[in-house]
Amino acid sequence: ERWSARRRYTREFQQFAEQSRALGVEAPRWEDRYPCLGDRTASTGFDHHYILHPAWAARILAKTKPREHVDISSSLTFVTQVSAFVPTRFYDFRPAPLKLSGLYCGQADLNQLLFADDSIESLSCMHVIEHVGLGRYGDPLDPVGDRKAMKELQRVLAPGGDLLFVVPVGRPRTQFNAHRIYSHSDILRIFDGLELQSHALIPDATSSETLVELIENPEASVVDAQTYGCGCYWFRKPHSMDGAMKDIR
Repeated sequence: ERWSARRRYTREFQQFAEQSRALGVEAPRWEDRYPCLGDRTASTGFDHHYILHPAWAARILAKTKPREHVDISSSLTFVTQVSAFVPTRFYDFRPAPLKLSGLYCGQADLNQLLFADDSIESLSCMHVIEHVGLGRYGDPLDPVGDRKAMKELQRVLAPGGDLLFVVPVGRPRTQFNAHRIYSHSDILRIFDGLELQSHALIPDATSSETLVELIENPEASVVDAQTYGCGCYWFRKPHSMDGAMKDIR
C-alpha cells in the first residue's frame, strides 16, 4: 500500500507539473517535493482524549466564569485558547517558553505546589497526574507520587473553588513508565474531601470511523469497563474540609 501511494504521488506530481505549464504558472521542482502520503482518509483523524477533554473543560469555564484560572501541566492548546477569555496561569515541571496576552507560564512541582492553602478558586490538572512519579518527564521516581499530587491539588483549592481533573480510566493498573489508569472509585476515594459536581467519560475508540462523544455522568461500571478511557471530573471544595486530608495510601 505504501508503494502504491508513492507511485500515485509520482504520477500526480507529473500531472500537476504539466497542468502548471499549460496554465503558464511555475511548475514545482522535484527537488522541492514534500510527500504527505498518509492523509487520504475517509474522515479526519484526531486523538479523542486530547480533543474532547479540553473541550469539556472549556465549557465548564464558560459556565463558571472565574476571575482567573490556574492550570497545572495540562495541554498548552487548552491554556492558550482559554486565556483568550479568562486570565490564565499555567505551570509545568518543565516550564513552557511561551508568551501570550492573558497567559502566564511558570514552573511548578505537583508534589510541592508553591501556592498557599485554600488559595486557588479555579484549578485544572488534566491528563497529568497519571505520569507523576514514573520518571517519564525527568521527575523523581515515587510509587505514590500521583496520590501526593492529588492531595496537593486539594490543599491549594479554595473553599467553594472548582477543580477540573482528568485521568485515564478503566481497569486500574500502572503501565510503567508511561502512565497509570484509575477506576472510578479510586478517584472518588482519593478526592473524598471534595464534592463531585459532574463527570464525563470519553470512551475507548474502537476504530477511526467510530463516532466519539462525551458520555455525561456514566455509571461506575461503564467507566471501569474501559481499556483506556478518559475520565473527566468536576469537583468543588466545600467550605468545611473536616477529615479531607487523609493518608495518601
